[in-house]
Amino acid sequence: MNIKIAIADDHPMVISGVKDILSDVTHFEFTGAYADGYELMNGLQLILPDILLLDIQMPGKSGDRLLLDILKKYPDLKVIVLSSFDSILYINNMMRNGARGYLLKTADKNTLITAIITVFDGGEYLEPAVKEKTEAIEMGINKMLAIKFILTPREKEVLQMIVNGLTNAEIAKHLFLSIHTIENYRDNILLKLEAKNTADLVKKALTSGLAE
Repeated sequence: MNIKIAIADDHPMVISGVKDILSDVTHFEFTGAYADGYELMNGLQLILPDILLLDIQMPGKSGDRLLLDILKKYPDLKVIVLSSFDSILYINNMMRNGARGYLLKTADKNTLITAIITVFDGGEYLEPAVKEKTEAIEMGINKMLAIKFILTPREKEVLQMIVNGLTNAEIAKHLFLSIHTIENYRDNILLKLEAKNTADLVKKALTSGLAE
């Protein structure tokens, strides 16, 4: 059984490269190339592939908006994103909107073939470099969430005051505690967040949502 594959991308060299790769695989059938969303939607009405390789940045409607339109009309079509963007925001957005895979345009032949077969068989595929990046970020988020529960209510209060720019003396006065006690709180918070200094502490507190 042949796997029918189409591509939507406005770069002729990318299309040519993908066609060359697919032509070497006997059970892959290339069904069409589309340079924009209009061509793509018209083409899908004529020949519906099993797998669509979809770029994010194209003329007219972008790939993320196109993905929603495509899956609304063809819910069984399996879409693999083929992009030059490795931003976690793009990756999460496309996968959340229904893409079954995400590849960078630098992916090699074996990676592309593996992705197509995996997705055709019902699985999901993230290119190793993309998967490693998403897992690293998720681990960082999970770690920060864990720290959020490790911090005591008083430490959270002191952390927010540090983020607000208060000195140890000002925090001590506000909380009716000694400066030495506040210094201990600060040291404990630095240790728990693995922050090198106050600037690093503030950055981690804001990016993780531990403070506002």
